[in-house]
Amino acid sequence: MPDNKITTTSSRPYLVRAFNEWILDNDCTPYIVVDASIQGVQVPTEHVANGQIVLNICPGAVRGLVVGNGALEFSARFGGVPMQVFIPLQAVLAIYAKENGEGMVFGSEPGSPDPDGAGDSESARQSGQEDRPSGRPTLKVVK
Repeated sequence: MPDNKITTTSSRPYLVRAFNEWILDNDCTPYIVVDASIQGVQVPTEHVANGQIVLNICPGAVRGLVVGNGALEFSARFGGVPMQVFIPLQAVLAIYAKENGEGMVFGSEPGSPDPDGAGDSESARQSGQEDRPSGRPTLKVVK
């Protein structure tokens, strides 16, 4: 059997759509956590804290929600001001139900840019510069 690499599309758009539907079917409010530092993100910057923004994507809070394979977009009002929101799906860090916190946090996918710079450790690992403890692991009792 040949060793061909199979490239697949990102699973994130499918999971965001599925979790959004599941949360709504359970009469809960879907919230998404967005990395506002990703290029192309268009969100109200005055509501960004620590580089992230949490958005309510419930049908009563947004209009025209579209979760495509590349981006999530909708229009909403922030402080009474209408705005078109555009979020590349790689910037969606999590989707969860407001009422019980159930949902999913997304990790990085192969081939997608790493939003938190963790990819730097890969280059450090390859060059042998990663900090690793030497010797046997130890446990301490903390009182």
